[in-house]
Amino acid sequence: MSETEPVDPVAPWEYTLYIPNDFRAVTVCRRTLRLILTMHGLIRLVDTAELLATELVSNAVRHTKGPAALRVRWAAGVLRVGAWDADPGPPEPPGNLEALTEAEEGRGLALVRACADLWGWQPLARGGNRGKYVWCDLVAA
Repeated sequence: MSETEPVDPVAPWEYTLYIPNDFRAVTVCRRTLRLILTMHGLIRLVDTAELLATELVSNAVRHTKGPAALRVRWAAGVLRVGAWDADPGPPEPPGNLEALTEAEEGRGLALVRACADLWGWQPLARGGNRGKYVWCDLVAA
């Protein structure tokens, strides 16, 4: 396929970007996600997806010591954005977003819950490392 051929909007795809435990990786993930969505003709989802990915990847880097990964998947009109990290423990449950507006920390998953159509987490091992995968879905309706 050449760069000028239209992208099939129905065909599923998935990308995974493995990152070190470094806060600079959050920006790399955000910019990579913008490029992926733009190239796949999903520009209308970019702003929300970037916000959600930033929260998920920031949590992965901030609260763990090992490697992490951003995973982006498109299938059946749903964009799934998720972050894997090397901590197998569950994420802290999201608080009430309105109650957290002045808080220094703890807004991430509340924001994800408020902006995504669906979110969740599951234990997931990668490359021999136990960990978890925290994800959210955006329906492209």
